[in-house]
Amino acid sequence: MENVDLVGIDLAKNVFQLHGCSSTGEVIFRKQLRRNKLLPFISELPPCTIAMEACSGSHYWGREFESLGHMVRLIPPKYVKPFVKRSKSDAIDAEAICEAALRPTMRFVQIRSEDNQAAALAFRARDLLVRQRTQIINSLRGHLSEFGFVVAKGPTHVSKLVSAIEDGSVELPEISRPLLSILVDTLEALNARIRQLETQIAQRAKEDETSRRLTTIPGIGPIIATAIAALAPPASTFKRGRDFAAWLGLTPLQHSTGGKQRLGRTSKMGNRTLRRLLIIGASAVVRWAERKGAIPGSWLARMLERKPPMLIRVALANKMARIAGSVAKIPPSRR
Repeated sequence: MENVDLVGIDLAKNVFQLHGCSSTGEVIFRKQLRRNKLLPFISELPPCTIAMEACSGSHYWGREFESLGHMVRLIPPKYVKPFVKRSKSDAIDAEAICEAALRPTMRFVQIRSEDNQAAALAFRARDLLVRQRTQIINSLRGHLSEFGFVVAKGPTHVSKLVSAIEDGSVELPEISRPLLSILVDTLEALNARIRQLETQIAQRAKEDETSRRLTTIPGIGPIIATAIAALAPPASTFKRGRDFAAWLGLTPLQHSTGGKQRLGRTSKMGNRTLRRLLIIGASAVVRWAERKGAIPGSWLARMLERKPPMLIRVALANKMARIAGSVAKIPPSRR
């Protein structure tokens, strides 16, 4: 297989489909391998380019293949789909990965290190626990409403739900009170775990110089700053701050033709967690400006006068992302 220049691998849990071709796209081999046979086979190949979809496990395999002397290219699955011919199978997918990797203008995903992936676990775990906490709060509110006790939405009113169950201020069937107490105990345990994770994230923000600089941006706190450092690609990937905002999906979709520019809804591409965190941070800034008043004549003051609230939040999140992308690109010598 001396003529193999590119190998496309359709990743799976146990059975992997390989498609080898030359630099011109000529098919050299098609092969199906079990998981324990993949690395031995790749180690016998001469140094070549290995292309995969950027999906679960791709960064692990990318690190393993790079350690064997190969060049690894990870492609977003959305960019591979146009090269799939007719029906779908593992062999067709592997061939499509090769064809996509041969395109000179193809965009690739940078391989993450183990430490970078481990740092992102804190945010993944916190998001999961926050979703579970929201589910329990909604469950408590729904169950108590069945017995005539109704409170407003929002985390600030959770104490009323807990008091109604623990203090006995609301008449409930005896069989329901211990069951609801189980949900309250679970809610308190989740709050403790979330606070623990937030403490770790805040400590990491203090230790990282880039995160400390990002926290100087209004609306960006320790959680958002460390999330950008852990979840976003390296700042060198983007030429300018607006490219980072576009990668996050905070820019409008274009439907332009014939010299006429038509902008649609927000693209919502890129990392969903980062985009959501930036919008939450922007919402906090907007709420503060609505209560205390924005600086007269500033961009935010002009927007508050003539634009709807949600549009302002997304526009401010875009502005924050552009500033964050520029701040993260500042070399250490200029800091």
